[in-house]
Amino acid sequence: MKKHIEPLHAGMTYHVYNRGINRETIFRNDNNYRYFLKKYFHYLNMIADTYCFCLLENHFHFLLKIKTEEAIRQQLNSIKHETKTVEQIISQQFSNLFNGYAQAYNKMYNRTGGLFEEPFRRKVINSDDYFSKVIAYIHLNPVKHKLTNGFEDYLYSSYRLIVNSANSSELQTIAGVNHQQIDYNPYNVIKWFGLVDEFVNFHKNQKENYMDDRAIE
Repeated sequence: MKKHIEPLHAGMTYHVYNRGINRETIFRNDNNYRYFLKKYFHYLNMIADTYCFCLLENHFHFLLKIKTEEAIRQQLNSIKHETKTVEQIISQQFSNLFNGYAQAYNKMYNRTGGLFEEPFRRKVINSDDYFSKVIAYIHLNPVKHKLTNGFEDYLYSSYRLIVNSANSSELQTIAGVNHQQIDYNPYNVIKWFGLVDEFVNFHKNQKENYMDDRAIE
């Protein structure tokens, strides 16, 4: 019997994450990371505000807040959406992202079949403390999976974009894409922590705590 998965609801904040089917690699090079990010913001900016993200070889993490139903319907103002519930619209945008990326990936690598585990995973963010912990957990994920010793320099997370957002003369990039090109606003996270230094210190102080998934359950 298939387990019931609660749909994503308007106005709520989620940690969204998933991995390749059978833990298969889903990002092989910079072009893959870049393409997924562009697809993500193309489809998801219409329904959600993204706080942070991290892409790894065989999985990804995003922290996002779903927009209100009114805002979503204004963004996607078309006849084909009139008869759909807002939950169906949200689900369709995620489906467009994953299916679009999978089709391009399969074509590029002469591959067939599903690429991602289904359904994609989601956790509701239900407190301010949990929100902060998930931000740190997402950015520290490359260290947890032994992809790097220094999460600050990992190429495929929003950490550097957020830290350098206060310095307009240094436009940091992710796989050759800057935050303006993917329409990502890193300032929301800085506002949450108050100052860039507080954001940086929070990550450093909590590094040992967030190597375990249980820290954010």
